[in-house]
Amino acid sequence: MPLRRAASAAALLATVLSTALAAPAYADARPSDDGATCSTSATAPLDAEQARLGDARTTALVEGAGFGEFVRRFPAALCTARRPADADRLLDAWGTSLWQTAVRRAQGRRPGGDLAPGDDRPLYWARLAMTAALARWEPAFPVDRAALRTRFEDASRGLTDNAFRGTPGVRRIFISGFDPFGLDAELRRGNPSGSAALRLNGLRITLADGTPAEIRAVVLPVRYGDFDSGIVERAFTPRLAGGSPDRADVITTVSQGYPGLFTLEDWAGRSRSADPYPDNTGALSGGTREHPVTAPGLGPGPEFIRTTLPADTVTAAVQAPYPVRLNSAVTEIPAGAAAPVDRSDGPTPGSRAVAGGGGGYLSNEVAYRSNRLRTELGRADVPGGHLHTPVLTGLPADPQALTGPEFDENESAIAAEVRAVLEHAAARP
Repeated sequence: MPLRRAASAAALLATVLSTALAAPAYADARPSDDGATCSTSATAPLDAEQARLGDARTTALVEGAGFGEFVRRFPAALCTARRPADADRLLDAWGTSLWQTAVRRAQGRRPGGDLAPGDDRPLYWARLAMTAALARWEPAFPVDRAALRTRFEDASRGLTDNAFRGTPGVRRIFISGFDPFGLDAELRRGNPSGSAALRLNGLRITLADGTPAEIRAVVLPVRYGDFDSGIVERAFTPRLAGGSPDRADVITTVSQGYPGLFTLEDWAGRSRSADPYPDNTGALSGGTREHPVTAPGLGPGPEFIRTTLPADTVTAAVQAPYPVRLNSAVTEIPAGAAAPVDRSDGPTPGSRAVAGGGGGYLSNEVAYRSNRLRTELGRADVPGGHLHTPVLTGLPADPQALTGPEFDENESAIAAEVRAVLEHAAARP
């Protein structure tokens, strides 16, 4: 039955994509069966993240991985939809295909383009260009555009294609990475956590104790709104609440952190406090160091959650090419006080969280949300925590040069060390 369902899903995906990809590139209008016209609007509003697509380097990054056909043919594919159900299936199929193509390329199984295989940026910019096309689409029937974008985002980030194979005796590791961010300062930035997720998704590895393990991964957006709408919970719930073959034995969220070293974060805090630093859409959280806030809709939980990953084991075993440290720092408002206090040895009883070891931004929040969810779903026995990678450096000084040997080598080295950390963190105690 599992093989039959997989074959059926693959056949549906191939049918939808073959129909869509046969449509003419850049089609602006296409008559529907009832005489109506499917068109696109050049004046449809784009958000601040999509607006960066006006920089020609974003197109070059997409073409540099051979993903240009996704962007070129997607508008015509949208015009093949005749009803809402068609649109749902089409967005699912195209999102899944983009994700699977990016994974295969990152793992050297799909040639194309002149960028390094593990470069995470083409997936980010291709996805964003396709969401801009979705925003401009004017179908001949009513659609919930926000819901369609969520379907496409989830599929193109791996949320709908991350089930474990369920092989007996194989440990199951579930991780998340992030999109690039800070793009107003440097548009060419990548995120090594996203690269690691693409390189590791679906791989079978051998843990430090000799046990085989399978890794599944997702790549999350750097957007407060998506966290508010539950993308972390949508990503992790199936891997924590499912039946035995689907459930993770270890979870680890991963993000880019500090220059020159890896840190295992000892504590995740409940609050947002990163303002005035915006997300990728330019949105602020509303929380500052002096006045932290709780994310909208976040379920009940403690002010701080401590990692249950075997930090001592990891830091004793993995130290090259980058050192790995346990970071126990937090910022809190002590019980009975009003001002924030930085601590190097974890929180004190009764304090209010301002920031975990990962700060008060989405890196900290993904750790808090995923590990709060473990307890809520009765999986407190599952080791979980957060890993910060080194900052990815090495971009050429020429702002028009998209990459260089140092950048590519650093991204590969960071991804390889993420794997080494997982090989020790997921080994049986």
